[in-house]
Amino acid sequence: MALIWCALGDRQDFRMHQWVGGGRPVIASFTARGWPFEIFAAAEPVADQAGWRHFLVEQRLLALGGARLRATVMTLRRQGLKTEPAFARALGIEGDPYEALLVLQAGGEARLVEALRGAGFDTHRHAGG
Repeated sequence: MALIWCALGDRQDFRMHQWVGGGRPVIASFTARGWPFEIFAAAEPVADQAGWRHFLVEQRLLALGGARLRATVMTLRRQGLKTEPAFARALGIEGDPYEALLVLQAGGEARLVEALRGAGFDTHRHAGG
């Protein structure tokens, strides 16, 4: 925490907090050159972190779902949704979008294709995977 505070504490809109549960990760956010940044630091390996797993499943969904899925997610993002809720809404998934994406990831490629087709998206089965 001290390293982040010393290195970035003078940045515009700097904020830092530490969660009280779940391994107590530290989150720092700030603005630089007009862009918002967020740093998430946790003691667990990156491959085990939910945020990384979300990134991987979103990347694969975009590769499979193509331009139409990308456009749908981007429209929802421009309307103010965060990334995970935007994917969940695009796919017609109810409930906690963060947990839903982890469930999708755990289901493998077939589950991703099923979710995309169920939401009316064509899939590009061999794209990037």
